[in-house]
Amino acid sequence: MAFTRATGKHRAPSRMSRKSANIAGVAALTTTGVIGAIASPAFAAETAAAPAAATVTDSGPTQVVGSASLAAQIAEQAEAQEREAAEARARAKAAAEAKRKAEARAKEIREAKEHAAREAERKRLNAFRLPVAGSHVTTGYKAGGSLWSSGSHSGVDFRAASGSSVVAVGAGTVVEAGWGGAYGNNIVLRMKDGSYTQYGHLSSISVSVGQSVAAGQRIGLSGSTGNSTGPHLHFEVRTTPEYGSDINPVAYLRAHGVNV
Repeated sequence: MAFTRATGKHRAPSRMSRKSANIAGVAALTTTGVIGAIASPAFAAETAAAPAAATVTDSGPTQVVGSASLAAQIAEQAEAQEREAAEARARAKAAAEAKRKAEARAKEIREAKEHAAREAERKRLNAFRLPVAGSHVTTGYKAGGSLWSSGSHSGVDFRAASGSSVVAVGAGTVVEAGWGGAYGNNIVLRMKDGSYTQYGHLSSISVSVGQSVAAGQRIGLSGSTGNSTGPHLHFEVRTTPEYGSDINPVAYLRAHGVNV
């Protein structure tokens, strides 16, 4: 039985159509890489490198702009760090200067206090005082009478109960300490100003010849030894260690700031 072929869309493609389809297939295989797979390595490399080159070329301006921005940021950071370092150095310098000034001021204050202390001690050591604290004169200088071999009193008498503390009226050196005849137990000091002071009728002596004494230092105790009518202190001032060089003891003490 013979078959007939229907017309229309169920007709087989013509010879020309098949040829066109074959050509299209070859083109498709070439595009998808089947032919490229068997192509030469140089050709493949060129094909693969082309997109990369295009990418670099396309991103070039972006990279340049990005590099410039990063460099600017680094420069700003460097400047900021340098400013901070400069400020830190300035603060450190200011702190060091403030510390130096504070130390200098503290040194000045310390030296001033030390000077004041030394001056106060010097004044204390050089200050004159009464030979018997709180006492007063009972017999004045040059008082006349038969009690004295010269006919007059060569010093002054201070009221002092037996055993009262007798002190150096000022700083000096002991040049005599012992029995003094009519003066009984007596002490003679050479003062710093070159004058001499004598303390007579003592009941005891607590210093020795050659010893340095300070103003107000106890040198003995009052009594009634020697030519004496009762306990008291005979105080005399001389220009030399010898008898007869006496001067007014009250005027001497007052000249040295003592209230007599």
